[in-house]
Amino acid sequence: MKSRGADLSSPDGSIKVKINVMDKVYYSIYRDDTPLIEGASLGIITDQRFSGKEIKIQSNKFSQTSGEFRPVVPLKFSRITDQFNSLLIRLNTGYSVEFRAYNDGAAYRIVSNFKGDQNGKVKVLNEDASLNLPDDYLLHLQPAKDFTSNYETNYIHLDNGRWQKSGPMATLPALIDTRKGFKLLFAETDVRDYPCMFLKGNGSKVNAAFSKVALEDKQEGDRFMRITKEAEYIAQTDAKRTYPWRYFIISKSDNELLESTLPVKLAPKSELTNTSWIKPGKVSWEWWNDAAPYGNDVNFVSGYNLETYKYYMDFASRNGIPYIIMDEGWAESVFDPYIPNQKVDLHELIRYGKEKKVDIILWLTWLTVEKNMDLFKKFEEWGIKGVKIDFMDRNDQWMVNYYERVAKEAAKHHILVDFHGSFTPKGLEQKYPNVISYEGVRGMEQMEGCQPDNSIYLPFMRNVVGPMDFTPGAMINMQPEVFGGKRPNAASVGTRAYQLALFVLFESGVQMLCDNPTLYYKNQECTDFITQVPVTWDETKAIKAEVGEFAIVAKRKGNKWFIGGITNGKERTFDLKPDFLTKGKSYEMTSFEDGINADRQGMDYRKKSQEVNAHSTIPVKLSRNGGFAAVITER
Repeated sequence: MKSRGADLSSPDGSIKVKINVMDKVYYSIYRDDTPLIEGASLGIITDQRFSGKEIKIQSNKFSQTSGEFRPVVPLKFSRITDQFNSLLIRLNTGYSVEFRAYNDGAAYRIVSNFKGDQNGKVKVLNEDASLNLPDDYLLHLQPAKDFTSNYETNYIHLDNGRWQKSGPMATLPALIDTRKGFKLLFAETDVRDYPCMFLKGNGSKVNAAFSKVALEDKQEGDRFMRITKEAEYIAQTDAKRTYPWRYFIISKSDNELLESTLPVKLAPKSELTNTSWIKPGKVSWEWWNDAAPYGNDVNFVSGYNLETYKYYMDFASRNGIPYIIMDEGWAESVFDPYIPNQKVDLHELIRYGKEKKVDIILWLTWLTVEKNMDLFKKFEEWGIKGVKIDFMDRNDQWMVNYYERVAKEAAKHHILVDFHGSFTPKGLEQKYPNVISYEGVRGMEQMEGCQPDNSIYLPFMRNVVGPMDFTPGAMINMQPEVFGGKRPNAASVGTRAYQLALFVLFESGVQMLCDNPTLYYKNQECTDFITQVPVTWDETKAIKAEVGEFAIVAKRKGNKWFIGGITNGKERTFDLKPDFLTKGKSYEMTSFEDGINADRQGMDYRKKSQEVNAHSTIPVKLSRNGGFAAVITER
């Protein structure tokens, strides 16, 4: 069969996409003339089936774009250069395919122009998104037993040839190690009115999988809606529209994954004209430590009550923390968001918070929000600044639309949104930047189930695609073989310096302080470091990184630099070169390092201060499951 196609290159020429149109649309991706993906296929199947004898290209349109923009919530860079070459291939099938080539990756999306039914709709029966990969490509995947995934499983790591049909599905993002010196992070963005993509193995081929449209569902308990009857199609949507971007971040060094902004560049632009009210920041959180402060200054029965929440507010106020979260229990009933628990007295806390300059974020089940969509208006009247919405655990078209309806309605009333029990970021956080974070991660709420050997993949995978509500900040730190934490004395696996480093390394528009104010007071010098680490950044520079092994990053906010580094279960030593500092200037570096006994006693750390400059060499020793955290200020 004769092929027709075109080639597209990145602005610097390092990345090439070769497109061939035969019985399907096929594409191959190269970096530095090395083939990385060959013969991948794409397409969309609707109830308006293509009736032609063969697929033909009707026109090719090339274009170049170069510009700069400022993200509303800058998690890596406050200014992002947006430079790419694009190719729009118009087919005789009723849809076109748009490809883009960036200097750090490639992407495509389908653009449809179907006739549609009397309502201008089509039913999407399936989407072809298949990757032909060599058997020896190493895949880093987050498995999912079905489409009710909460994206909180441990990563698995296997050769592509071993991922068979009988194996689990995987969520996005997926990291592909070509073992040719390049890695590809495969993910999606601008997902709207459409289900989330999953991946399914099939020997040498990786295929897309999608939850079908829910025709019937059944409520289970106070927070779950299980799909009980499905349609034969994955979406019913506008006949004329753009579909999600499917993208590959292509890295020659693992450092490039940590610095990539491709997900932000491909995401839809903000629909909010006024974003001055969106205030990222840190949050004091009571659930992880079971609202159990204690000590000489706690002369009340602690718990989910007014006195305890005022104590959290006092702690937040003294340490410059702008928010507290009130988790489950602040309302009389999980079903009714309008009647606060009498023991809590929410309105008194709102009044007290204004006095202390501390605002409140309220936890809710998604089902309660769905049944009370006017709560955002009421919360704005009360003075609530944000919501944490939990337990969605679905990825079908209806649920994707639910996320957007929530984001839009919350934005009308100046309410921040943190999606918990959620899928991973897929562009909505750029379209509605009041969506300040998502969970979709195996985070610290798992306690012993949150191991550094798994978390070390997060900077290279999960956090690349968008904000991540990991909830760091544990002050009780243990090595895995002696772990014994349990609420109210919750603990983390890894060292104290590891926990401090996470505040620099991990990215979230609302960054939790998960532990007890009592312990933060007892460890004030650690608290002082945590609370001065920004949650938004002007610049990000990966210093040393190896997927699955270690990650050390420097980040700048204004004229201050911060360093955060973690490792897996292996002890390591490094000589860091702070060549990102301005030459000819002298700086003071305050660092927190693993102590000599941190490999046994995870809470052992050393605080140091020293003079550094752009030519310095900083020796760093990381304990197993350890870390390094530092702040550098100009003298």
